[in-house]
Amino acid sequence: MSEQKRRADFSLAPWKRLLPFYRRYRGLIAIVLVSNVLIAAGDFLLPLLQAEAVDAFIMTGTLAGLGAYVARYLAVVAMELAALVVNFLGAMRLEMCAGRDMKEGCFVNLQRLSLDYYNVTSAGHTLSRVMSDTNRIASNCAWAIPDGAWSLAYILGVYAVMFRLSPSLALTLAALAPLVAALTFYFQRRLIALNRDVRAQHSKITSGYNEGIMGAKTSKTMALEERLSSEFSETTARAARAGILHGRMRAIYVPLVVFCGALGASATLLRGGRMVLLGALSLGTLSAFMTYALSLFQNFRQLASDISLIISMQANVERVAELLTETPTVRDTPEIEAKYGDSLNPKRENWEPMHGDVEFDDVSFHYVEGGEEVLSHFNLKVPQGDTVAIVGETGAGKSTLVNLVCRFFEPTAGRVLIDGRDVRERSQLWLHSHIGYVLQEPHLFSGSIRENIRYGRPDATDEEVEEAARAVSADRVAAKLPDGYDADVGECGDKLSTGEKQLISFARAVLAKPRIFVLDEATSSVDTETEQAIQRATRTLMQGTTSFVIAHRLSTIRQADVILVIDHGKIVERGTHEELLALGGAYYELYTTQLSRQERPGQARERRP
Repeated sequence: MSEQKRRADFSLAPWKRLLPFYRRYRGLIAIVLVSNVLIAAGDFLLPLLQAEAVDAFIMTGTLAGLGAYVARYLAVVAMELAALVVNFLGAMRLEMCAGRDMKEGCFVNLQRLSLDYYNVTSAGHTLSRVMSDTNRIASNCAWAIPDGAWSLAYILGVYAVMFRLSPSLALTLAALAPLVAALTFYFQRRLIALNRDVRAQHSKITSGYNEGIMGAKTSKTMALEERLSSEFSETTARAARAGILHGRMRAIYVPLVVFCGALGASATLLRGGRMVLLGALSLGTLSAFMTYALSLFQNFRQLASDISLIISMQANVERVAELLTETPTVRDTPEIEAKYGDSLNPKRENWEPMHGDVEFDDVSFHYVEGGEEVLSHFNLKVPQGDTVAIVGETGAGKSTLVNLVCRFFEPTAGRVLIDGRDVRERSQLWLHSHIGYVLQEPHLFSGSIRENIRYGRPDATDEEVEEAARAVSADRVAAKLPDGYDADVGECGDKLSTGEKQLISFARAVLAKPRIFVLDEATSSVDTETEQAIQRATRTLMQGTTSFVIAHRLSTIRQADVILVIDHGKIVERGTHEELLALGGAYYELYTTQLSRQERPGQARERRP
């Protein structure tokens, strides 16, 4: 975190971004605030009744009018109790509903963001914002802010009553208000900066937990427990230090305000006692003043604590507001959304069918963070039904082409055309709904095998789900489990092997019946037998479907219509398998090197195209 951002002043700008989540609960907020004001009214009316009792009954030694007095007293108490119940129920509902809505808002915006956001943002960082920060905001907005309003209403009401009873004595307490305001102004900037540090460290802790859990197998197989534990201990130690500094600052601020209240109570007793002795003030009024002074002492402390909480919440509000205002780098125009809808509200009735012709028209591309161009004036036509294979060393930029076809990124120059039209002329959801993408590292959602396959087409029948599974041999995964297709795959599919997850992801793509297939090294995590079964199935399934295949195993792409060889983000060779072997260039070197690695001593093979 930059020092400038850390020391930024309190600002209402990020708070305004959260207003829509509370505007829908205006009635509930009004109930909470009004009930708080009624509680405050009861609190400053009771000392007046106390003063009346002292002057009317104790000082006079009579009980005349006691019944009416008791009725008024009980009415005030009943009003305050009713307001307290209403306040508690309203604040609790406001906290739960606003917290839920903020989480939903964050999740919805995360669905809209482009892939590059996830490439640079850790899951732990995002989880910390969605869970911890929204919880703290919802809790403090439901309780601390109304409590602060109650304290402020009480203080103002008490001062109004005291000025009516004795202006000179009320001025004694009023003199402390500027001092309290000065203390609050002095401490607020420091509290904000320290809380930003606390939230940043807590985000790192959440990220560390996430990485530790997701990478548990790697850490154990590489015996990294001691190192990871040491790094995590350092992170928690930094968080603890930041929290202690924040708590230390609050520990100075709140007692100073309390001390101001104690001074006020002492001054009231000293001056009020003299006024009673001189006959300028009744004992009942002094009793009310002392009750007010002592309660002001408590309410100044409560108000200071609430202000401190609200100030320290600035960091949480900023983090959630940043997530809510994060915009995707790939966006449909308003005109496209008006016609085709967006990813959450599609207008499928306006969607045209896809044929599957793909064309790169003078496309250049480089990533946002800079660097040399990955593609430069690149042209390629892929007729419907053709298969394009993309090969190259790890990190050569093989995924860039398919990311442009899928519109996960947009070209910095030129156009990508689908069926002769720029992909930007239709919605992203229209495009993605016609693409079947099988990743190198398959991801499954929590649920059953059947549910995971059905994600490819939610309205598919059980028979269609099972047929898609059989097409890629995923049925044998279900056959091995007691519950078959209804077997739970666990979180992220952790109850299955990588190869089994890959088969299910293949079945999911097949069920979607896409017009464009993208296979991103999709057979690299399966055994030879499974790979052969998938190859047989995909050859059939790719008939009539435009396909892009990224593969390390070059033997799997010999039948591709065109093979592109990428080196350092550039297309260095293109052609069929036979044409590239005849060139004797980069593809020939890759192919022959891979074959030599697959051969074992004494088992030399005939090297044929």
